[in-house]
Amino acid sequence: MTIALERPAEGGNITRTPVKPVRFRRVLLSETTKFRTIRSTWICLALGLVLLGLFGSIGAFTYDGAGVTDGPPGISGRPLDAVSLALMGLSFASLVVGVFGVLSTAGEYSTGTIRSTLAAVPKRLPVLWAKAILAGGAVFAISAVGVFAAFLIGSVGLDGEAISLSLTDDGVLRALFGAALYLGLVAVFGVALGALLRSPAGGIAALVSIL
Repeated sequence: MTIALERPAEGGNITRTPVKPVRFRRVLLSETTKFRTIRSTWICLALGLVLLGLFGSIGAFTYDGAGVTDGPPGISGRPLDAVSLALMGLSFASLVVGVFGVLSTAGEYSTGTIRSTLAAVPKRLPVLWAKAILAGGAVFAISAVGVFAAFLIGSVGLDGEAISLSLTDDGVLRALFGAALYLGLVAVFGVALGALLRSPAGGIAALVSIL
């Protein structure tokens, strides 16, 4: 449906100016532009990628074959394998991407730019859905690169070890994609927290307490 705005013209006549309706595709394009131009977006995504690759690689190259579980000392944990080592940075990366999600919504409330966003799109749900799709999709893609890179680099360090695995082994691809999906969902959760609390500090504090 097209909305027409009435405004007086010269001579007192009223002219109708057609206004295009706000569609979700336009909202998504608008949020994409903001997403690409905000510096914190790239800082958080890059940091999450580095943490995933760094901790996974360190775990693999420092493995000495002595540890058989990934549980606390003296407590039986899950059997340690190449996937577990590759995902050593998962908890740190989840905090980073969660903070990224919080900032993507709460950051607009703190700076006041949310006013212009809601002036253009009066309904909040399309904006929230667009932010969630962008944050979750970007984090999933970056995380997939990070976990696969950590696993492949770690495979070099674990060459010849009993816990060494390959991508074709049963459950490896599922575990790696599952880790990337988990991080994407954490980012979406951060978006929701930021929208609910409307405060970067409050959203981050809530995120840390939950994770």
